[in-house]
Amino acid sequence: MNAHDTRPHAAAWPRRLPPTLVVPATTLWFNLEVSARRYPDKAAYVFFGRRLSYAELHDQAQALAGWLQAHGVRAGDRVLLFMQNCPQFVVAFYAVQRADAVVVPVNPMNRAEEFSHYIGDAQARVALTTADLAAIVAEANAQVPQAQRLQQVLVTRLADALPAEIAADDAPAPALRDWLYADPALPAGAVRWADALAAGHRPGASTAGPDDLALLPYTSGTTGLPKGCMHSHRTLLPNVVGGGLWSHASAESVSLGVVPMFHITGMLYGVLSPVYLGSTVVLMPRWDRELAGRLISRHGVTHWTCIPTMIIDLFGSPNYRSFDLSSLRYLSGGGAAMPQAVAERLQQEFGITFAEGYGLTETAAPSHANPPERAKLQCLGIPLFGTDSRIVDPDTLQELPAGSTGEIVTHGPMVFKGYWGHPEATRAAFIELDGKPFFRTGDLGHRDDEGYFFLTDRLKRMINASGFKVWPSEVELLLFKCPLVQEACVIGARDAYRGETVKAVIVLRAEARASATAQDIIDWARGHMAAYKVPRRVEVVDALPRSGSGKVMWRQLQEREAAAG
Repeated sequence: MNAHDTRPHAAAWPRRLPPTLVVPATTLWFNLEVSARRYPDKAAYVFFGRRLSYAELHDQAQALAGWLQAHGVRAGDRVLLFMQNCPQFVVAFYAVQRADAVVVPVNPMNRAEEFSHYIGDAQARVALTTADLAAIVAEANAQVPQAQRLQQVLVTRLADALPAEIAADDAPAPALRDWLYADPALPAGAVRWADALAAGHRPGASTAGPDDLALLPYTSGTTGLPKGCMHSHRTLLPNVVGGGLWSHASAESVSLGVVPMFHITGMLYGVLSPVYLGSTVVLMPRWDRELAGRLISRHGVTHWTCIPTMIIDLFGSPNYRSFDLSSLRYLSGGGAAMPQAVAERLQQEFGITFAEGYGLTETAAPSHANPPERAKLQCLGIPLFGTDSRIVDPDTLQELPAGSTGEIVTHGPMVFKGYWGHPEATRAAFIELDGKPFFRTGDLGHRDDEGYFFLTDRLKRMINASGFKVWPSEVELLLFKCPLVQEACVIGARDAYRGETVKAVIVLRAEARASATAQDIIDWARGHMAAYKVPRRVEVVDALPRSGSGKVMWRQLQEREAAAG
């Protein structure tokens, strides 16, 4: 520890690491160029046993970037990326970067009603997707005004990335296999991925700089539809560079890429950081504990960023003892608290301390992390490189001392530039302390005497279901489209496995009251929203509680649910 280091967490800071980083003044595409030059024949990604080398990744991204530019994509244009984890996701991501454009990753669980929002809000004209999702893109495109519609939809088949034969240890379960090999008919006007790569287009000279927009991931808030978080190359690179240093990662590392790559955490640890390091990612498009155990064993996975429920599920496998997990060196994650019993089992059986972290889409994944040398359980960790995080009174915005509960606010090099097209929301998201802008996280927490942060509660109205963030206002807006629903209020309910789950309190329309059931609402929701947003529980009531001004008193319903649980 430096005697002049006055940070509250200075004593806990790993001695092997500098307190701040010199972040490269380059771009994400440059990272791929460097790794492709350094490690041309090395596996960047492994997909059910098939290797995609760094040279192949680079060349395919170049070809696809040329196709994008040939079809009108210009610097700063937004391009929708709508896929499960697969090698083509990474090719598409870096192709958009090479075209000097902006990636807009969209949750592949979204339905047409949800996807249409991203077309219009991001003002995108091109979407890159997979054959199983192409029909959703087409349906969503028909729902937006003609002038806002996508002009190009490029479609790839998951099976195109598979090996000719899949070895037994890499083999997916039958249901997953059927999905991987499916080849549904493409919508009219869609372009096949293979045709785009074979077209022979070459991109023009790259013009992007470190402060240009690179990524526009969407997040929701207390009101309205999801908003895009503007990240430049410069706001993404601190966590790209710092993540490898923090986790002892290098070009020799092998990680398991199962956290969805559309999500900021999966994006960082599955797409950005590995390419910067020149490491290898073993990809999983969907969680399957048996496959995960076999892939870790077969490929010698050393690093795994995950949701704690995945480890709980893996430990629950009847084949758990047959898996060789001895290669694992570093386990990290967040989204849900790691149960102490499971953390202790990891320590006893593997000598691994699960390093929980904390961050948001607005902070390019982690703003805090637990040092692997000195982690605390059920703890967010300490602020990362060059990051100043404090606890303030959410009403007065005055800083509070250690031990006091208040809102977590963060200033750091990874903080986003604002919400796309929402200047008012951007202004409301920041406060100034000591002449610096601090992002208001909307999370309540406290800091202990050693500078570690702990989550206490949320100011934001949000449900955390197995690490998936569900924003009640967004689900309510979708439920209002149901022909059976007059009013809806969405709250969180306790769930033994997911931690929390989605509950909808519904007032039925007059014509539906005699015949509609809670299951009818659930069935409708399954067809119109992403699976993790679907209410698992529905309560039908005669009326929702309202304040004197007529607002629905959701907190009253939430408190009643908590008391009943």
